[in-house]
Amino acid sequence: MEVILLERIEKLGQMGDIVTVKPGFARNYLLPRKKALRLTDANRAIFDQQRTQLEAENLKNRAEAERVAKSMDGLVVIIVRQASDSDQLYGSVTTRDIAAGITDAGITAEKRQIKLDRPIKTVGMHPIRVDLHPEVSVEIVANVARSKEEAELQARGERINRDGEVVEISEAPVETETIFEDSAKPENDGSTIGDDATEETPEPPQTETDNESISLSKESAEKAQI
Repeated sequence: MEVILLERIEKLGQMGDIVTVKPGFARNYLLPRKKALRLTDANRAIFDQQRTQLEAENLKNRAEAERVAKSMDGLVVIIVRQASDSDQLYGSVTTRDIAAGITDAGITAEKRQIKLDRPIKTVGMHPIRVDLHPEVSVEIVANVARSKEEAELQARGERINRDGEVVEISEAPVETETIFEDSAKPENDGSTIGDDATEETPEPPQTETDNESISLSKESAEKAQI
């Protein structure tokens, strides 16, 4: 199916481009989200008439996204989960968890903006891409740990080994100011976005920190909406 793009779509084209896509991708994602129009003579005329307005709106939205990106620079979302001695989580961390952590830091985010190849299933520091606008992305870090204390160690580039000793880890530490706050199926849009579905895993012992999400942000993350 041929469509006219109404905004930049990664790996597909820019606003105004005429591209060929699979019918399902067009019907389930591009058309209902008003990211494209079916290529017809009537729609081509509509686009040409509204192009100036669309470009102005895009510039406004991009400027807002760039402002939010600055507030997210250096953001680390701490997510506490139970895990085995081999660092495998009992369950997983999904786009929903990360979006909730970002929101707890004072910046509104939607799970569809979080880009994961797959749910996170191990303890550690995980870089995460957040798409705030078709032309604006920012990278944050998900610090997944068994406790607040372990998260603080990981942020300094350290961890506790099986002998109970604090040792350095190979990755460089992430330098951020620690602010702990209590906190609590992404839509498939055709890009590589993580899924809320998790594999079955053994049930861990219940603790007060089970499924607790905590966010750690920069010194002054401002409230913003996209």
